[in-house]
Amino acid sequence: MTYKLPSTEEVKKVDLSWKRYLLPAIHPEGAVILGWMFGIFLFLGLLWKGVWVIGLPMLVFTYYFFRNPERVTPKGEGLIISPADGIVSNIKEMVPPKGLGLGAEKLIRISIFMSVFSVHVNRTPVTGKVTHLEYVPGKFLSVADKDSEDNERQLIGMETQSGHKIGFIQIAGLIARRIYCPLVVGQRLKAGEVFGMIRFGSRLDVFLPKGVEPQVLLGQVAVAGETILAQIGKKG
Repeated sequence: MTYKLPSTEEVKKVDLSWKRYLLPAIHPEGAVILGWMFGIFLFLGLLWKGVWVIGLPMLVFTYYFFRNPERVTPKGEGLIISPADGIVSNIKEMVPPKGLGLGAEKLIRISIFMSVFSVHVNRTPVTGKVTHLEYVPGKFLSVADKDSEDNERQLIGMETQSGHKIGFIQIAGLIARRIYCPLVVGQRLKAGEVFGMIRFGSRLDVFLPKGVEPQVLLGQVAVAGETILAQIGKKG
């Protein structure tokens, strides 16, 4: 693919202002929660003005937690993009859960751990169609260093435009069980598109298609919608 240089108009549209860093957009789920929190603190403030000493930091943190910063997704054939911000905490070969529709053979799984300080908005790793969805309720458990079979999780299977199958799992962590995933089977998505989120410390697992090798390393920081995890058809 021949690289096309950006036009002057496209260059001018790149946001380099302080707002991109300090006032990013937030996910609609966060806007609702912020509205409720502000209303509650406003009411309590009528009774005791000192409540804002607690309320203001909580509102700022909630805004920060639900932030949905601008991301630019790389373009290219067969790219598999990180669906989450966080650290690549594990790369291993294992049989994927049946709910992903990926078969019974071992596939490489890349795990991305999100702390409470990470962006928790999740983005689609590939362009394609949703083929499988399965929600599994679970317990309040850490997701940092285990297979998380007992955690609340949302399984998502997709088929790319080239016919390759990929699966990924939203896994809720220790502090809160709340996965947001409004997808439906048959829905078509673009790589880098926002599809859901998880609240307060969690993990995303991505099962690569058979024969596809990771392009990330253990301990690497991944950026949702931007970091290339792997590329179908590329070795090593």
